[in-house]
Amino acid sequence: MSTLYRRESNPYWHWSSSYKGRRLRKSTGMRQKHLAIQVQSTWDMMQFKHDLSFIESESMLNSSIDAFIDEYLRIRSRISRNTGNTARAVTSKFKNYLDSKGISNLRDITLLVLDGYIDYLDCSPKTKKNHMIELKKMFDRAVIEGRIPSNLVQHVTLPKIVKGNLHRMLNMADLRCIMDSAGAWKLYYEFLFRTGLRAGDVAKLTYGNIDRKRKAIISLVRKSRRIHELPLSDILIDMIGQGDIDDPLFPTLYSDSERTLNDNLKKPREYMQEILKVNGKAKATLHSFRTTFNNTLRDLGLDVIDRQILLTHASSETTKIYTHPNLDLAREWVNKIPVFN
Repeated sequence: MSTLYRRESNPYWHWSSSYKGRRLRKSTGMRQKHLAIQVQSTWDMMQFKHDLSFIESESMLNSSIDAFIDEYLRIRSRISRNTGNTARAVTSKFKNYLDSKGISNLRDITLLVLDGYIDYLDCSPKTKKNHMIELKKMFDRAVIEGRIPSNLVQHVTLPKIVKGNLHRMLNMADLRCIMDSAGAWKLYYEFLFRTGLRAGDVAKLTYGNIDRKRKAIISLVRKSRRIHELPLSDILIDMIGQGDIDDPLFPTLYSDSERTLNDNLKKPREYMQEILKVNGKAKATLHSFRTTFNNTLRDLGLDVIDRQILLTHASSETTKIYTHPNLDLAREWVNKIPVFN
């Protein structure tokens, strides 16, 4: 059973059907739906008779961009939901660009077209590189399937990535103006500054991760994929409210979806960056709190091995709770970190 549909950037009705497991799509060339329906009826009958001459060529049949992208996204989604979402976001933007150029066949994508896509993207050089990494995987598959002779993505000229000092250490003046203007993000910023945990790990904390008796956090650190026990400073103990063990400490940030979590972290990051901008300070990120935690303890005299443990760099068995050799001593050090009232 075929269908008719329209694209945002195209005035014509398009015909879509399935033949032996392949998705067939083609513009009817008609702007008015009643005329497109007549074309649809003709093509439906031809397909019923296994006559695909209206598709123009076997090359077009095998190299339809829409059909190939649909298949590619289905395969990528097998890996993980996050992988599928990333591929979907990249291919959607790439397809919009190709539609604007009137390109509907994989074999019509030249190196010039791909270089034009780099200029079309309105994002950082690093993000452009990430786009091409995903597209390279997609075109590698097209080569393997015999849809195109070679993968031209590897020859694309990417802009130079200039590494900045975004995760810079926050000085006392930076911290003071951030904490003074933190508002609803006050506790979250304090947690980042006084635990050294990554932004996502703090955002996923629940009240069940807080052991008030031991004055510690017992939580899974996602990057190491291990459970760690870390000391909580007295100031954080005093700031934490009460809640059920499954309740998140930061409900506006918490999510089981990595993609949603990353989207949520944009809010406190941009809020902090706006505070710094208004106060004439250099740009920084939420990871800057982690850098500052490490450097502050270093300046206070804590040795590198103990700092690595507090920063959850140490390895352990997957099922083991990794505890600082002397949790009470470690807490004394984190209690030395300056307080901003």
